[in-house]
Amino acid sequence: MLISGMIVALLGIIFLLLFVAIEWTLQWLVQRKTLRARLKGGNKHTPSVQRPSSSTKLMLSVMKHLEQLLHSLQIPLKGNQLFSTLLGLLIGGMLLGSWLLGTWKGALLLGAMVAALPYLVLRFILVHRRLEAQIDFLPALESFYQCYLITGERQIKVALARLIEEKVMTGAMKRIFEQLYRNLSVLEDDDESLELFAHALGHLWADYFVQMLKVAMSEGVSISGSLKELISDMRAARRANEQERHRLLEIRIANFTPLLFLALFVGINVYYNREQSIQYYVHDPNGREMLLHMFVMIFLSFLMGLYLSRKKLND
Repeated sequence: MLISGMIVALLGIIFLLLFVAIEWTLQWLVQRKTLRARLKGGNKHTPSVQRPSSSTKLMLSVMKHLEQLLHSLQIPLKGNQLFSTLLGLLIGGMLLGSWLLGTWKGALLLGAMVAALPYLVLRFILVHRRLEAQIDFLPALESFYQCYLITGERQIKVALARLIEEKVMTGAMKRIFEQLYRNLSVLEDDDESLELFAHALGHLWADYFVQMLKVAMSEGVSISGSLKELISDMRAARRANEQERHRLLEIRIANFTPLLFLALFVGINVYYNREQSIQYYVHDPNGREMLLHMFVMIFLSFLMGLYLSRKKLND
């Protein structure tokens, strides 16, 4: 017991050191990229700066994706912090897998699952919130259309402010529109604010609405006709969306079925033959590897469920 406690404490210290090191490295890379961009844009006589490598671009795009995810969930973290945490979990999971299983395959599989699990949980929460918001998107769009007509069909920000002041929205949709208005008021780039709004909703109707807002804000033209047409199309497709939500519920139930079967299978074995089951599942390397393969299959089923949920949501 003492040795196990020391190993857990050692893994915790290693994870903390890795998190600090990765966080410092990412901050250094971001600051270096920002400084290069400022130097390149601020001084015309500055010689051409070497472009970042493909690996750096990939890492920055991943951090931007994580930043959008956290922003959509309104979690007070930054993308580089979550990225550092996931990398630390990956390395810690690989160390734990190497200690428990003693093979490279077990270390890689366990590390990948441990690192991807927090991201999957956040994605499932986002899909759930998108489903809730999708139900209320049509009433919110109708209310925005009325506010847009009242305010003179010119100022999008004024229409959003009036929509929020009237307090006709509730729940997730209220938070998303308030976030959009706050971002448009604070952030310098309106396209970034609209992109975050579309990411928080995550369906085609929101993409169409965002494109209309971009046209209205950049060119100053009226979009009342386009909004009216979008509302009519959404009303026609509402019944089909209800059928899609029932299919998403079936997908969620199917995701938890393998986990229930695994618990039932292991529980029956432990109930009827406790000593041999513990010996096989805990002390025997073959038993631990079998459990790892079962968890990998369950993990892949969750990935498939997340993919199908996103696909149904965007259809």
